Order: sequence, then structure tokens, then C-alpha cells
Amino acid sequence: MTQFERATRIQNLGVSTILQIGAQAAQMKRAGKPVIILGAGEPDFDTPDNVKQAAIAAIKAGDTKYTALDGTPALKQAICTKFSRDNDLQFTPDQITVASGAKQILFNAFMATLNPGDEVIIPTPYWTSYADIICVAGGTPVLIATEERDGFLLTPAALSAAITPRTRWVLFNSPSNPSGAMYDHAAYSALMEVLRPHENIWVLADDIYEHLVYASDGFVTPAQVAPDLADRILTMNGVSKAYAMTGWRIGYAAGPSDLVKAMAVIQSQSTSCPCSVSQAAATEALSGPQDVLGTRRDSFQRRRDLVVDGLNKVEGLSCRSPEGAFYAYVGCAGLLGRTLANGARYETDTDLCAYLIEEYYLALVPGSAFGLSPYFRVSYAASTEDLTEAIARIQSAFTTST
Repeated sequence: MTQFERATRIQNLGVSTILQIGAQAAQMKRAGKPVIILGAGEPDFDTPDNVKQAAIAAIKAGDTKYTALDGTPALKQAICTKFSRDNDLQFTPDQITVASGAKQILFNAFMATLNPGDEVIIPTPYWTSYADIICVAGGTPVLIATEERDGFLLTPAALSAAITPRTRWVLFNSPSNPSGAMYDHAAYSALMEVLRPHENIWVLADDIYEHLVYASDGFVTPAQVAPDLADRILTMNGVSKAYAMTGWRIGYAAGPSDLVKAMAVIQSQSTSCPCSVSQAAATEALSGPQDVLGTRRDSFQRRRDLVVDGLNKVEGLSCRSPEGAFYAYVGCAGLLGRTLANGARYETDTDLCAYLIEEYYLALVPGSAFGLSPYFRVSYAASTEDLTEAIARIQSAFTTST
């Protein structure tokens, strides 16, 4: 039998660690194990009723055909209105692109702009897919470690040191998955000052957690902070997190029309248009009542406080309070090297997370998956009951080790 060979571009890539852990946990749950899954980046709320009704109406109206390649006129206008309302940014529909999820926005942008060897600077810890998408597109991810003492934020000095003649993009995610860290106006302003003289470097701002912000000074995005750099900033967002629409698969972005047109070329040869019914639902999400955003944010903030307080009571763990998103990035250096009750030892955050899922039926994601160890990520997009039980299991797990 002829041996299958992968294409060179994916020989070093695998399925996301997050998805692997989720699949393992789901299998254990089907086997009857009392698994608590705190690895998913998915709100546990349902899609708002008005959004679901808009989708039903679209189906009944027969809006189930192909749409414009990169977004219906109605959705593009709703996105323009959203940017004006929420961010004081003015865009026209030709500067808007819509895709089947924010991940496809990333693929389109990098496939449309990267040549072999072009570099993309990514602060770590980072969402696991960024680097792999860049590699598939022929680019080179440049991972720059941040420090917990700096709030897991990229510093101007570190950014300046990372820039080379091959740098094409700098990618920011604020609030961050996995750390929940957020750049305020001053932090972004200092970073944009570093980038200002480098006219060939573009900025990609992943704002997917924009509406899950707990910091008192609120959310900002690079295009607001540095309007003079707007001709090389792509601002990406979507409806998955804020409106609990992960399965609807709608992401969008705003930027220079030439870039948007180039991204449309890529999309035309991959998925073509996003789902027509999902676009109708997203139009309602962005245009309809926004009260649900504050209500759900407040719920996530209460869960954040529960998780941070509980984890900091576990000897050997340290957990800073995240400014946004629904993740806690938990330092576990104080636990490594211990011997478990069964005589085994865990030396890495990956060992620690494997121990928790196998012995305590608790699914978490190790920091190694996000490019910065020793940490693990806790998603608090779960019920208060599950979060309380998860903390109890962690406490039990690490009071039985020496």
C-alpha cells in the first residue's frame, strides 16, 4: 500500500491541543465519568431569542441562496454602524469583509499578504491557531514572550527588538485568549509609536472579546488610538463570543479597501459567501437590542471573581485577575516537581493537566499550548456550580501531593 504523505505546509501541524483535550473529555463523559470541561472557549449562554427569530424569518422568506461574496449589504451596513456606535470608527461597506468565522478572516488576511519568510509578531501567551495559520500561509510566526509582571502585555522595547526587515504584521488580541489581559489606550499608544515609522508593517487587531471587559477604563482598539495608521490596520471581530453564536460561524473585519478586495479573492476560491441564514442572524445581533451584552458580562465578572479567589487559595497556584474575556491564566510553578499520592511526579504544566483530567475528571488546557509555561488556562464560561466543584477538585488534587 502506498504510504500517505502530508503536504509540506502541514507536516509540523496537528489538531489544536484545545480540541484534543475537549474530545478526550467528551469521550470520558460519554463513558459516564463526571467530567467538568473548563477548556472550551465558548459561552455557556444560548443565542439571544431575537437573533434566532431573525434566522427563522430569513429561512421562511427564502433567504437561503448564495449571497454577495464577502457579506450581504445589510450585514456590512450593520457592521459599519457597530463600529461607529461602539468604537467611534467610520467605515464604508467596501472596507468591510465577512467570513465563516473570525478564523477565516485570519486565513484570508495572511494568505492575501504573506510571502514565504514574511514574519508576523505574536505576543505570547497566544491563541493556539495564530501561528499555525501563519505557517500554512507561508509566513513565519515570531513569538515574543510577555511577562506576568507586565500584565502579559507586549512592551514597546520587546516589540522594537523583534522587528526585522521581514516583519509584515503584528498581531494583537485584546482582551486576550488565554490570559484575559487587555491593552489600554496608553499601552496601545506606546506600541503604535514603535510601529509608526515602519511603513511596511501592518497591525491585525483581534477584538473578538471586545464586549467582555471588566476594566473600569473600558475597551479600545488600535485604529482608535492611532487613526493616522488606519491605512495599515485590520480590525477583526465577530459574533461568536459576545452573542453566544459560536456555531453560526460569522466573523468580520474592517480595513483598507485594497486589503479587503485581496481577501475576497482568497475567499472566492475557498468557501465563497458565508451562510445566508447566519448573516441574517448576525445582522440582527449587531443591530438589535444590546442589553444582553451587559447582563452576560456581569455574569462572567462574578464567575471570574469566584475563580480567581478560589484558585489563589490553593497553595502553589497564582492567578492574576483578568481584565477581560472569560479565561484565567493560572501560574503553577509552585506545584511542579511534586510527588503524587500514587508515586508519580509532574514536571510540566502538561503533566499537571493530564493528572487533573485522568484522576479528577477536570479538563483544563496547559500553558504549553499557548506558548508560555508553566501555566494552565481555566475557562470560566461555565455554571457557578461547575466552577465551584472544579476549584474543590483542584484543591483536593494538590493537597494530596508532596
